[in-house]
Amino acid sequence: MVGKILAAGAAGGLALIILSFVANGVFGFRSRIDLNQIPDESRVYAVLKECIVVPGAYMCNPPAEPGRGFPPGQPVYSVRCSGMGHEAAGSLLLLDLAIALATATLAAWLLSLASTRVRRGYFTSVGFVALIGVVIAVFSDLPKTGIGGYPPASALLLSAYDIALWTLCGLVIAWLVRRGQGALLAPREA
Repeated sequence: MVGKILAAGAAGGLALIILSFVANGVFGFRSRIDLNQIPDESRVYAVLKECIVVPGAYMCNPPAEPGRGFPPGQPVYSVRCSGMGHEAAGSLLLLDLAIALATATLAAWLLSLASTRVRRGYFTSVGFVALIGVVIAVFSDLPKTGIGGYPPASALLLSAYDIALWTLCGLVIAWLVRRGQGALLAPREA
């Protein structure tokens, strides 16, 4: 039983990794959202390095007007600093791969606990796993919009990306379950 869950999770995790690589590595999806170039980047970098010495997330507001507060229509900037440099990219990639495999395995395990009615149908099994993407979209991606956050269009794109990612993971896990190669558990009563 555990081996079957691990096999379905590994296959689903591999699907997550491949789609992420294609979307981000080949087509640059996340870099178009997160890595826009700043004009005169070296000057901005020098100011940030001088002013931000402790890793964290920071907000930069426009100067407040006396007695009126912040002026309307002026942008608020957010700055994030992890304290890491480009040399950490390799180890962070390994961590991302491990997280993809672990979360897909968790999804396969959760599916194994679902009712027979859910596990019996291919599309209900896919939908069960795809709901993970919906939860991520609603509780993680959409709240990233707002003052100092992503523009609404970017948050919606991130949401759609996560839903598509987890739907693909569900297609793979459900396909293995339906073919019997990765049947998770003996049928349970509904």
